[in-house]
Amino acid sequence: MLSSSEVSHISESPMMAAANGVAGSSAKKPLFSFGVIADVQYADIPDGCSFLGVPRYYRHSINVLQRAVSSWNKHGNIKFSINFGDIIDGYCPKDKSLWAVQKVLDEFDKFDGPTYHMFGNHCLYNLPRSKLVSLLKMPTNSDRAYYDFSPSPELRIVVLDAYDFSCLGWPHDHPVTAAAMKLLDEKNPNADKNSPDGLVGVDRRFVKFNGAVGKEQLSWLNDVLQDASALQQNVIICSHLPMDPGASSPAALMWNYDEVMAIVRRYNCVKACFAGHDHKGGHSVDSHGVHHRTLEAALECPPGTSAFGYVEVYPDRLLLVGSDRMADTEICFCDIACRF
Repeated sequence: MLSSSEVSHISESPMMAAANGVAGSSAKKPLFSFGVIADVQYADIPDGCSFLGVPRYYRHSINVLQRAVSSWNKHGNIKFSINFGDIIDGYCPKDKSLWAVQKVLDEFDKFDGPTYHMFGNHCLYNLPRSKLVSLLKMPTNSDRAYYDFSPSPELRIVVLDAYDFSCLGWPHDHPVTAAAMKLLDEKNPNADKNSPDGLVGVDRRFVKFNGAVGKEQLSWLNDVLQDASALQQNVIICSHLPMDPGASSPAALMWNYDEVMAIVRRYNCVKACFAGHDHKGGHSVDSHGVHHRTLEAALECPPGTSAFGYVEVYPDRLLLVGSDRMADTEICFCDIACRF
């Protein structure tokens, strides 16, 4: 989710699921399905607005999550769910951060399957990363916040830590904080490092509310994709930060999305990259045929509306079935094969 320096993109009007009409287009049953939701950003505070004046419904967002969990449970074939970060908002009073995170997690716990989480910048405004790894029960053997899992023999899901290299979540005197600030000083001349003013095109991504995948994680990602290729698995990459300019405002992109995608393009196994952060959502297909789907935010749903969905997994495609403000999206794996 963008901070006070967010910029407009895609369209001012929400993409509506009914407009696409792709839901239910397949005659075959999916192998399985998984739930998706992004940018709940709950806080027990009055409603507010983004820098651009877009309303934000801090207390209502947890109702969106409640409807999502209820819908997934009623569906009966949602194997797991993925939360794309920003579980609470940066405006949450800091003496209530832990309470607010637990309140949201209690709602996720009502889902009949496991939920996989990742960091967003608003998470890190509230609590240190070491605390969040534990609270979010990330399936790692250390304090790292990136991991992968295989819900079926045919599929690998990779969850990235988009703030591995960033100014957020690390102690102020940590070497990563110092190195990230040095990068921002080089790339962004503004005194307010959350402001992209004066930056042009994709250089607008060099703001403090974004981050990058670190060197160790890049090496890990290469190893995971190499292994998935050897096992002939399809791969979905999940990140809080988008990794393609066609699916996001430039100011919402991962700092080193180009490095990550360079690794992705060494292999043919990655079929889609899902993200949050840019609240309006977006969809693109890059030059190598990889789909990029940025999910619409739960936070900006007026009372009575929702933004969540589930992804049906087929041998040859994915189908995102959205509710209300989250658009349906069909992702055909043939798009990649056709471009080689």
